[in-house]
Amino acid sequence: MGAHAAPGRGGRALWAPTVLLLLAVLLGVPRAEGAPVAADACRTTGTALPLGDCGPFWQVLAEDFNGDRVPLGSFDDCAHEVDTSAAYCGGLTGAYRDNWWAYPTGWPDTAGERGREVVGVYHPEDTVSVGPAENGDGRMFIRMWRPTDGGPVHAAAVVPRAVMQMRYGKYSARIKVTALAPGYKSAWLHYGGGCEMNHPEGEWTDDLTAFHHPCGGGEQGYFPGADDWTQWHTVSTEWTPGEVRFFVDGRLVGHDTRQVPDRPLSWVLQNESALRGPGAAPGSSAQLDITWVAAYAYDWE
Repeated sequence: MGAHAAPGRGGRALWAPTVLLLLAVLLGVPRAEGAPVAADACRTTGTALPLGDCGPFWQVLAEDFNGDRVPLGSFDDCAHEVDTSAAYCGGLTGAYRDNWWAYPTGWPDTAGERGREVVGVYHPEDTVSVGPAENGDGRMFIRMWRPTDGGPVHAAAVVPRAVMQMRYGKYSARIKVTALAPGYKSAWLHYGGGCEMNHPEGEWTDDLTAFHHPCGGGEQGYFPGADDWTQWHTVSTEWTPGEVRFFVDGRLVGHDTRQVPDRPLSWVLQNESALRGPGAAPGSSAQLDITWVAAYAYDWE
């Protein structure tokens, strides 16, 4: 039972500071001195690649892209064992062939299903590369573009093989749109069997948003944000039995418990043509940089 303040002017519950501090920790709100308190399992607001296990999550992937070079053209010949944990891209070699897959060239993106005037087609061979940025930071570059003749957008969806067909887990990355143009978006997701969890999602000219589509239908969970794609952000999804939580920079931005998936799903870093607003202009391009990716299994499942 909680303690109660004596009645009268100025009376105050003795447990109030403790409750407020607990809420701050759980919700990831700033402390009085301005330092943020992370609410995600790794309890960090830093910018570096997190290393090690976090609470019930066991790290199975930690990639910072430093020292690696994968030129354009390497993410080619990806139509092998598609959508399975055995999938691979024949154009990749070494660790990248072991660790990464991409939607094969020629697959249509979501805009085609929605009847959009401007649609996209996946072309990992001319949109995805890995190398150092101008400041030397290793990154995966996703540069989507539309031909000057007005053809379909060249889109890209990359998939970390270490967490393909995995049930539950924590999935994190640090991202920034470094070249902005209307008509391009991301929808990073887990989906299958009538279930879908999307984070981050949205047109790059809007804010980061998260969605949860309950298994078997029902009203979607919609969690709008106020974070700009053109700033660096750490995005995370924590998926555990009966629960999914979405975070930006360690701050909880969405939470749902309705018909959460309980089956193995793959984490797809999907980037494609816009579903809202203007389509990409002929000759335009836009780019998303990923400076690290980390993923975790849940209780070794």
